[in-house]
Amino acid sequence: MLICDGVELRQGDFVLRADLQFSAGGVTALIGPSGAGKSTLLSGLAGFLVPHAGRILWDGQDLRSVAPGRRPMSVLFQDNNLFPHLTIGQNVGLALRPDLRLTPDQGRSVACVLDRVGLDGFADRIPAALSGGQQSRAALARVLLGDRPIVLLDEPFAALGPGLKEEMLDLVRDLLVGDGVTLIMVTHDPADAKRIADDVVLVAGGVAEPPVQTDVLFANPTAALVHYLGAGMG
Repeated sequence: MLICDGVELRQGDFVLRADLQFSAGGVTALIGPSGAGKSTLLSGLAGFLVPHAGRILWDGQDLRSVAPGRRPMSVLFQDNNLFPHLTIGQNVGLALRPDLRLTPDQGRSVACVLDRVGLDGFADRIPAALSGGQQSRAALARVLLGDRPIVLLDEPFAALGPGLKEEMLDLVRDLLVGDGVTLIMVTHDPADAKRIADDVVLVAGGVAEPPVQTDVLFANPTAALVHYLGAGMG
């Protein structure tokens, strides 16, 4: 289980406090106004931002001294982080070896995961030759191949049209949560949370509130959620 134990994250004058835990093997959506600290919380979990106070625990282990690359999590960003000079197969293969000296077995693993996300036959193409949706699938393939127990999504599908975004959200849930991965996603769109999230964390007023079951929260919204949805972002 992933736990924020009295965590305080600071960026300049901004302070975010989080005292909560995420359900293992489920999907938790982080929603709230722009600038409220959703991505800040993800940065703290990933190790890009060191807590000013408190602890981030995974299965009882304090992650404070664990470097980002060694934490039990992968991050999928909005820009997909695909290297334009590498082929799709090479971009995905980075999850196994940064030097890309893949063994034959590892090469087969890359081909297998590309097939799994619907990109069979795309290994030799460069990112610029793919559509936005296909690039998102390639980035997802790299996450799958990384095989980490936690995946953090920082609005990776926000630039896609509604239909493609829904398709990618469903694919993420089917492929990641089906394998027992704990998924935490930042979104500005409550519809995303309603579509695939088991729980929702409202981030507002410098606080990341404890998770609430998605259908329960939207059926009985808190004052802070009503204010957020009423801002024309629902």
